[in-house]
Amino acid sequence: MSESSATVRLAKLIAARGVASRRKAEELIFEGKVTVNGELVEHPATMVSPVHDRVVVDGEVLPAEPEKVYYLLYKPRGYITGRDDPQGRRSVLDLVEHLEFRVEPVGRLDMDTEGALLLTNDGNLAYALTHPKHQVPKRYLAKVYRTPDERDLAAIREGVFLEDGKTAPAKCRVMETTETTNAWVEVTVTEGRNRLIRRIFQQLGHPVSKLRRESFATISIRGMERGQVRPLTPAEIRRLQDLADGKKPSSAGRKKGKGFAKAKPKKKRHGKHKPRAQQGRGKPAKR
Repeated sequence: MSESSATVRLAKLIAARGVASRRKAEELIFEGKVTVNGELVEHPATMVSPVHDRVVVDGEVLPAEPEKVYYLLYKPRGYITGRDDPQGRRSVLDLVEHLEFRVEPVGRLDMDTEGALLLTNDGNLAYALTHPKHQVPKRYLAKVYRTPDERDLAAIREGVFLEDGKTAPAKCRVMETTETTNAWVEVTVTEGRNRLIRRIFQQLGHPVSKLRRESFATISIRGMERGQVRPLTPAEIRRLQDLADGKKPSSAGRKKGKGFAKAKPKKKRHGKHKPRAQQGRGKPAKR
């Protein structure tokens, strides 16, 4: 959807133009690196016109509205999701340098976790998908030390007390046990806390040795290889937009039905012959 001349929040506009994520845009504004029509702006909620106002970010004029692009990356272990790292560690963005448009990760995955990572230049969609109020599902497969019993699984489903508060209820089930009594457990959470899955199992006495995010916002890495990136399908993009609008995952991406088709009336039979069901039901002949 193209921008209109209606005013929008400054941070939202910067994110929509693909310059930075919404949060990063807010940081740039607070740091005094954004001007509007030559005047320094210090608040992210400042209303501006995408058409009439001249916005400069860190010395560069805000670019024109780019084409919106959406990708899924199968993030390998050993990569961070940030763009600039003081320690010089490898970034997932190094894996997508060949893409035509600059993209940013939607949410994060820690360095030791692999799996589904969305990439886009649609900053507003990214912001909505990571906002806690939308409770976007994130499904993980974790290899843990010792198989959790029903009490542990019940605790995850109800919420586990961590140092930063009780976790929201999550779905979980044991998928497979190993010969060494360890297990692969599937967990679906709707929170975005840092290292949440690892901390939950650590609290319950089942440290995680391997962790893979199978899907984010219902978009799955099924059939992909580590390091592979692919564009999202129109149906997947529609699902993301519905989730960002607050729809439940079960109904996201579904087109509105037109109702059930009415059965066509049966054609009446014409002719001298009676239907089989009625044959032989006439009055008995007089004798």
